[in-house]
Amino acid sequence: MANRATIEVVGARELRATLKRAGDDLQDFKTAHSEVGRLVGSSAQIRAPKRTGTLAASMRAGAGATSATVKFGSTSVPYAGVIHWGWSAHNIAANPFASEAAEETEPVWLPVYQRRIDQILARVQGE
Repeated sequence: MANRATIEVVGARELRATLKRAGDDLQDFKTAHSEVGRLVGSSAQIRAPKRTGTLAASMRAGAGATSATVKFGSTSVPYAGVIHWGWSAHNIAANPFASEAAEETEPVWLPVYQRRIDQILARVQGE
């Protein structure tokens, strides 16, 4: 007859519960996304072309559960996309001020996400 071994996992229930909560927490990055949106948005506002200042003033930073957003334009500024991405058919060169702001501020906003991940992982418990 074969020898049998018994393994007892101490804290398995707590570990399973905290891992489940950590998974739920990973879905909720809204606060981090909001902070990142504001960081990138304020940098993009500074970089936006300023004939009148209307384009820069139209910036809106937003956040959802899965993304940070920075938007420019409104009904009073319908040309925001054309300024940013250009329009070759009309000889309008791109001025990707918002994309450049996101790229250049990455060393500032990346740690925001790292802190959030570290907070979630710190709550994972088990023995």
